[in-house]
Amino acid sequence: MNLRIASWNTNSINIRLQQIIHVMNDFNVDIMGVQETKVDDNNFPIDALHQAGFYVLFNGQKSYNGVAYISRRPLNKARHQLPGMNTDFQRRFLQAEVNDITLINCYVPNGKAIGDEKYDYKLKWLDALVAHLQQLTKEKKKIILMGDFNIAPDDRDVYDAELWKDKILCSPAEREKISRIQSLGFTDTFRLFNDEAGAFSWWDYRDGGFQKNNGHRIDLIFCSKNIKKYCQNSEIEKIPRGWERPSDHAPVIVTLTTN
Repeated sequence: MNLRIASWNTNSINIRLQQIIHVMNDFNVDIMGVQETKVDDNNFPIDALHQAGFYVLFNGQKSYNGVAYISRRPLNKARHQLPGMNTDFQRRFLQAEVNDITLINCYVPNGKAIGDEKYDYKLKWLDALVAHLQQLTKEKKKIILMGDFNIAPDDRDVYDAELWKDKILCSPAEREKISRIQSLGFTDTFRLFNDEAGAFSWWDYRDGGFQKNNGHRIDLIFCSKNIKKYCQNSEIEKIPRGWERPSDHAPVIVTLTTN
């Protein structure tokens, strides 16, 4: 049996609610991790998603950030706070379990610009994530790590590597955090099946970024070493980026074969 897991920064769950339902159905998604829901928990669209046949988990705040799961299967053992960031009010992390798989959904801080205090916060947040992943791998957890990482892992993942060299999303310090995640045995699932440059998941609304394919691949799904062999496919679904009132991100999807 296959399990299809998607990650999508929807840039407002309420604006993109019907698009989310379409993606779940049209692309046969079992579980979706959503980022930038931009809604507090009291106003999350629970009823509409339940009526559409989905279970939900969410961790949100008004107007900013926010993460959620939309699932055809019940999710267990929800964790809403990234260890090591216990005083952080920004809602960027949501962990849960389905069967024997631990799901981690992240909306990594953007960082604004190198040297900015928001950049320092981004690196601190990523250090906390790496420490948490170290602990989970010691426990031999089977892990799917997904989200908007706001980092293009290498030069293939940005439309103009020279233009973006040493800038936010592409700086050596940011990419080093991705390398640290990979050093724990995590694999960027898209790169298991796709080596090419120019495959992106985010395009700026401005200046016709999508039409020109001036994008970045910053939406990532990683798998831990102990489930790598179950990965059958990983893709970026660009079709929703061309819909009316789209998110500036496209969904990314991984297909696993499960017992």
